[in-house]
Amino acid sequence: MEHFLETWGYLAVFVLSFISAMGLPVGAEVAIIYGGVLASGQVPHEPHHLELVLVIVVAIVAEILGSLTGYVIGYFGGRQLVDRAGKYLLLTHKDLDRAEAWFARRGDPVVLFGRFIPLLRSFVSFAAGLGEMSLAKFLVYTTIGCAIWCSALTSLGYSLGSSYRHVLNDFSYAGYAIGALVVVAIAFVLWHRLRAVRQERHGA
Repeated sequence: MEHFLETWGYLAVFVLSFISAMGLPVGAEVAIIYGGVLASGQVPHEPHHLELVLVIVVAIVAEILGSLTGYVIGYFGGRQLVDRAGKYLLLTHKDLDRAEAWFARRGDPVVLFGRFIPLLRSFVSFAAGLGEMSLAKFLVYTTIGCAIWCSALTSLGYSLGSSYRHVLNDFSYAGYAIGALVVVAIAFVLWHRLRAVRQERHGA
């Protein structure tokens, strides 16, 4: 990812941020932080550093457009998508019913504060569209959340500068442990979702 960002710069930040916000978690958080690192001009063997303000603006625009795409997919294709590909996405109609009811009660703070939670933030837009949240309200909360998130991550990378890799090395062992736990958790969730999808289809 670092090589991709160093080679393509702003375009790489835009693409990764857009895809992640749309609903596919691809590590946009790391991309935005490293964009800030490149903006610091302290990356060895990388003379063409980026501009901090432009990295922030590109990341925010990409996040908003990606979030809007996820919202549109959820709004117009939610249940049809489950009918056609639910067994692959491990989603059931009961999941959609729960998402709609939950967003009807707590949609506003979820769209705003959900932007600050890695992994979850990738699915907030789809759920908001599925819950038929007002587009205007969705854009307001999304813009605020994305602006805060992207500015904070880029500024973090900028402040780390050349110490970026040292920080990563210091937390490498902790990262491996957390990664192992995440893999186990994901495996359990996938097993649980697969069972729920099969039960619904057998019931139908």
